[in-house]
Amino acid sequence: MATEGRRAPTDGARRDAEFTEYLAARQAALLRTAYLVCGDRHQAEDVLQTALAKLYLSWDKVRDRGALDAYVRRIVVNETTSAWRRPWHRRERATDALPETAAHHDAYDEGRSAALWAVVRSLPPKARAVVVLRYYEQLTEAETAQALGVSTGTVKSQCNRAMALLRERTPAHLHPREEER
Repeated sequence: MATEGRRAPTDGARRDAEFTEYLAARQAALLRTAYLVCGDRHQAEDVLQTALAKLYLSWDKVRDRGALDAYVRRIVVNETTSAWRRPWHRRERATDALPETAAHHDAYDEGRSAALWAVVRSLPPKARAVVVLRYYEQLTEAETAQALGVSTGTVKSQCNRAMALLRERTPAHLHPREEER
């Protein structure tokens, strides 16, 4: 029996529509998280693209739609960790000449946010991932541990060390107590 010129959406079309809706709502936030974990915009874009491709392939297997962000964050962290381990990464050499990049400064904070994230980017990769997930993404210790595939105790100790490093490395003019004066 034919319907009035319309066909019922197929499972593939429904899946594509759901995925597109999810991307429209969450892609910018996930890119910010990937950038904060990676510390490099181009690598963050690559890692997020890989993560979203893996999410798309697993879309029908993810039962808890409320956990999609956690699933993508886990892929982002895993992909970033894999990138750190690749041999080509270890062969990179530092240089005095930096490529030209477009700087982005938030006008409302007089550049303090950018300066603060520069300090966060100076942390070792695993410590940076813990700080981003705990304080930027506001995950609990248990959720952070799950996202990183480590124990809650490891998250606590890495977070403690990372915060100590941040206290050491943060310039005085960025310290919260300076704003109160």
